[in-house]
Amino acid sequence: MSVLIEIHQFPCLNDNYGYLVHEPGSGATIAIDTPDADVYLAEAEKMGWQISEIWNTHWHPDHAGGNLKIKEVTGCRIIGPAGEADKIPGIDKRLKGGDRVELGAATATVIDVPGHTLGHIAFHFPDQDVAFVGDAVFALGCGRVFEGTMEMMWESLKRIKKLPKKTRLYCAHEYTASNAKFAVTIEPENKALKEYVAWIEKRRAEGKPTVPALLERELETNPFLRADLPEMQLAMGHAGNAAATFGEIRGRKDRF
Repeated sequence: MSVLIEIHQFPCLNDNYGYLVHEPGSGATIAIDTPDADVYLAEAEKMGWQISEIWNTHWHPDHAGGNLKIKEVTGCRIIGPAGEADKIPGIDKRLKGGDRVELGAATATVIDVPGHTLGHIAFHFPDQDVAFVGDAVFALGCGRVFEGTMEMMWESLKRIKKLPKKTRLYCAHEYTASNAKFAVTIEPENKALKEYVAWIEKRRAEGKPTVPALLERELETNPFLRADLPEMQLAMGHAGNAAATFGEIRGRKDRF
């Protein structure tokens, strides 16, 4: 039987989600990114967990800004992307795609997903059908391409698309309602998208999160993940070119 991990999800800052991941057998607990140190420490105390490591997906302050305070309080180890090590406060171990990291008896694989930032990584727990993807991909969206190129970002999304369809994507922000408004401008006749939008509206009206996102549903509805479809390429004016199609969609979202 595969090792089970416990995931505690909570809101912080304006629209971020914080994650504490706990492996009961060892008692080890990781913080996925650190948007707000005080909130993370309070949530860990509430759960009765001791933060042993911080796993950073990228350097942005709403992902690594709480590193040093949490490390000072807990003595935890900080691991993060090798490509951004000079920007990750307190980093102890540098990771790149293909590396494996352990949480007690559970193991995650590191995936390189540059584009939003040049060193962005994601953490995939294959035995748990869970991936922590930071700002690489969102429910019905993806991160802005701040540091990389559209081609780079598309290659990163292709890596995420290859994960098992049952993978739950734990992204870092509650952007889904606004992403949905844009997605329907790209595929107004997408039946699965219409059903997803109705579900999102209900969840938000009830004050519930729309994250994690199921990859299988994202593949049917998220326009950024659908840039390799011939009909999408034709609609965006870039027949036969997935990267250019993705760039067109991303550009439209940036202006939306």
